Amino acid sequence: MPTKNNNSRRKLLKGLGLGAMTGFMGLYSGSPASAETANEKPAFLNGLPPLKITNVKAIGTAPSGSNLIVVKVETSEPGLYGLGCATFTQRAFAVITAIEKYLQDFCVGKDVDNIEDMWQSAFVSSYWRNGPVLNNAISGLDQALWDIKGKRANMPLYQLLGGKSRFAVPCYTHASGSTPEAAADQVSGYMEEGYRYVRIQQGGYGGTGLTGEPDFKKQGYGRESDQYMDQGKYIRDVPKLFETVRRQCGEEVELLHDIHERLEPMDAIRVVKSTEPYHPFFIEDPFSPEQMEWFQALREATTVPLAMGELFNNINEFKEPITNRMFDYIRIHISQIGGISPSMKVARLGEFYGIKTAWHGPGDVSPVGHAANAHIDLAVWNFGIQEAARISDLSREIFPGSPVMKDGYMWVNEAPGLGVDINEELAAKYPMHTRSNWTVRKFDGTIIRP
Repeated sequence: MPTKNNNSRRKLLKGLGLGAMTGFMGLYSGSPASAETANEKPAFLNGLPPLKITNVKAIGTAPSGSNLIVVKVETSEPGLYGLGCATFTQRAFAVITAIEKYLQDFCVGKDVDNIEDMWQSAFVSSYWRNGPVLNNAISGLDQALWDIKGKRANMPLYQLLGGKSRFAVPCYTHASGSTPEAAADQVSGYMEEGYRYVRIQQGGYGGTGLTGEPDFKKQGYGRESDQYMDQGKYIRDVPKLFETVRRQCGEEVELLHDIHERLEPMDAIRVVKSTEPYHPFFIEDPFSPEQMEWFQALREATTVPLAMGELFNNINEFKEPITNRMFDYIRIHISQIGGISPSMKVARLGEFYGIKTAWHGPGDVSPVGHAANAHIDLAVWNFGIQEAARISDLSREIFPGSPVMKDGYMWVNEAPGLGVDINEELAAKYPMHTRSNWTVRKFDGTIIRP
């Protein structure tokens, strides 16, 4: 049976609760809780007004030789638009068609803020899923929507992804030469520029361009532009390259190397193992995506860190390798995998398994795509390394606000969104082309499959 004191306590608490609720409702309803309270809600409670997509277009340009594609998403707010990288340089015109003939109709009239819904619906809207053409189109759209969201919030994109986990983005750059000594000289030069990480190659990927005329060309087989790789020579050259660079450049610089899926699996294991005495930072792409089962044997053979993933099309391709710790660094090509949204999901998954990021940033990524890489790099805790953005002066003129390389770091500006714009008039002066030189053959003309 309640006592008199208990009843009094309940009445007091009830009165306090009613008073607190009155004040709370006064704040959120606009009704004054006191004479001094303003009648209007604080500005932060008003939220952002609804905004619709009014146009989606593709902008193609090739100022430095590689085809670059940018998606521009325009909105119902005059002057507010977003940019995203959709570059698939080898099949650029197919991506432009996908954007202009399909995404335009798919997007116009939709809410610009619902990025996840837009990505998921675009992914299944054609029924047949994946593939670099579809994924690059979606990626450009996804990045552009994030760019708009950052501009709407008046924040750089990394702030919307959780804020900075580091002050800038450490990068690796590329050193190559026709001899190990020439490659080592380049490494020394990059070290003087402040780089702590350098990827070393001898010739092109797999040593292309270093040997004489192969038999298939003497016989008139294939095309004149087809490249030749002497796989045996490459296998022998890799440890010599590492040994020379280490001897000339010392132990402080971190060395990387890219096999680029150009060896048979057992040969790739031999090459990775041969670099072990020189403790590489990582060896990239030892196998093609079709040969993922070989990673278990490679893990058992060596402790050299591994990087993989730039050729993955489907975000789900990362699930099993990450959960089984098959490699150490996630090589995502942001436009290949579908944009910022899926890249963040893969990065977060990697964090749980101690696997770090190493986003793909070659010359056939637009400055908009490099900026997207960098904003994610700044935000995620399990960042590992970033491929450096070597952006020409002409490209910077076309893409004002491009990321800047300094002392081995990539820096983004603090403008809202991705921080990169485009001069469409200047971009149009450098039209795209249809050439591609990714055909590589053995001595007898057999295609080497990357």
